[in-house]
Amino acid sequence: MPAPFADSTAELVKSFNQQHQGRIHLNVIRGPLETEAISDLAISSLLLGDTPFDGLLMDVTWVPKYAKAGWLESLDSYFTNEEVNALATGASEGNHYQGSLLRWPLTADIGLLYWRTDLMDQPPQTPQDLENISKSLQSSGRIPYGYVWQGKQYEGLSCVFLEIIDGFGGEWFSPETGRIGLDKPPGVAAAQWLDELIQQGISPRAVTNYMETEALQSFKSGQAAFMRNWPYAWAELQKNDSLVRNKVGITTMVAQTGHQPAATLGSWGLSLLKGSANPESTVEAFKFLTSEESQYYLYTKYGYTPTQRAVFNDQNLLKNNPSLQSIGEALSYARSRPETPLYAQISDVLQRKLSGTLTGMTEPPAGMQQAERSTSQVLEAAGAAP
Repeated sequence: MPAPFADSTAELVKSFNQQHQGRIHLNVIRGPLETEAISDLAISSLLLGDTPFDGLLMDVTWVPKYAKAGWLESLDSYFTNEEVNALATGASEGNHYQGSLLRWPLTADIGLLYWRTDLMDQPPQTPQDLENISKSLQSSGRIPYGYVWQGKQYEGLSCVFLEIIDGFGGEWFSPETGRIGLDKPPGVAAAQWLDELIQQGISPRAVTNYMETEALQSFKSGQAAFMRNWPYAWAELQKNDSLVRNKVGITTMVAQTGHQPAATLGSWGLSLLKGSANPESTVEAFKFLTSEESQYYLYTKYGYTPTQRAVFNDQNLLKNNPSLQSIGEALSYARSRPETPLYAQISDVLQRKLSGTLTGMTEPPAGMQQAERSTSQVLEAAGAAP
């Protein structure tokens, strides 16, 4: 597991080992902090053909790549239809590849739009609403900026763009049809909108260097009316040092009239590795770590978004954590990033070309045309083009 998850599940692992003493002992290898570093470490071990571990906590975008390499064991025989159906809407996304269940979700993060309840009565529904509210608040001197988000050249920018292109009625890339939508009207309009937010001063020019932490700090200090971030930010915004404590609401990202909003799925889940000498015991550990009791613990202590529908319906939990209802509603709009073994490559292309647009190097139409061509070249080189 990546370091944060290894730390947050330490008590659960301890409890599991106490309950299964003499029969199963679960040992968690604490990996690096960085997402891609843990993937590189895992792949290095798997390429040797004699991996030292039975299971792996995987980011949702890794599943197709690992499946294509033949490193994952199907979980279909270990989980019943009842267990699959007990997952919350959205939490079941990204666990299958080519019809096989290959990952069981531990968390179900989604992209959210945070808004200031002390500055407006209701959140924006469309991109135009967000612009108009921002401009009004800025012109009256109530707020320096309208909207902060993840604009740096890294994976967070791909997550932001996915929500906008979907909300504009487009699609980044469809592995099923091979269709790329980056230089189509919705793709160009999505890039244009993000660029105009910066040009108009609704978003600070520094947003092109913002990751999650920078956006959170700006919003937390009262510098903006809106913020795009993940569920973890809620707890941070309620701390004593937050200038917006008790002044924040949660909703889904804005979408053009006539189109559904989208919330990028950022979940982590547990996969059984091919060749494991202990498949039954490993799956037993998976079920313990993802049980309703464990989900309750991980949410209340660490803020990890649950994956079990029953946890979202727990009235006592909702009473003490009203934001959970909003997160559950947003989860129904969860959208997976393109489920392809080439995801890392096509995401890198999008990040580079979109960053070039946002920093003034290219105009949105030209940037998206370049992104379209480069994505097509990546697919063709790998023999994945239609």
